[in-house]
Amino acid sequence: MSLNPALPDLLHEIRACTLCAAELPLGPRPIVQASTAARVLIIGQAPGTAVHASGVPWDDPSGDRLREWTGIDRDAFYDPARIALMPMGFCYPGKVAGAGDAPPRPECAPTWHARLLAEVPAIRLTVLVGQYAQAAYARAKADSLTDRVQQQRDAPEGIVSLPHPSWRSTGWMRRNPWFETDILPLLRARVTDALG
Repeated sequence: MSLNPALPDLLHEIRACTLCAAELPLGPRPIVQASTAARVLIIGQAPGTAVHASGVPWDDPSGDRLREWTGIDRDAFYDPARIALMPMGFCYPGKVAGAGDAPPRPECAPTWHARLLAEVPAIRLTVLVGQYAQAAYARAKADSLTDRVQQQRDAPEGIVSLPHPSWRSTGWMRRNPWFETDILPLLRARVTDALG
């Protein structure tokens, strides 16, 4: 539910975007979720092929892991009155040979983010998922993603930095057991507080 008539128009405009259509191997399908009442904003990377196919943000194993990390059940996660989902790139960007998905398209964030952020005034917690979101929005700069994630206790109350929850993070989590013991309880507490 949106309380501001400007937001549905903006979401329609974003979902109809074809700005970089010529660069997208599967064509444009911008993925976004927002409401003026949302309390938590999750800024991710860009949709993968499963999300492109379904049109549902984080509708893949990475989304399952992200929901587990945050303690947000599926119903709450997909309730735009509670959770806003804004990727750095709204469409599937394709692959880079031998390196997984390509980076988010550079046109998206400058074109849409400021306008969308202006329409979600109730946000109490922003979750920055992965290096691209952190490069754009982390207030405290750190030498690495690991440093940024590890410094959560000292981070501003309203921002949390996470690694990307893809299968690739499994090795990172094994090397950094403090993430599960120290950071995830802190994250869940902040999410609960923001949604409360």
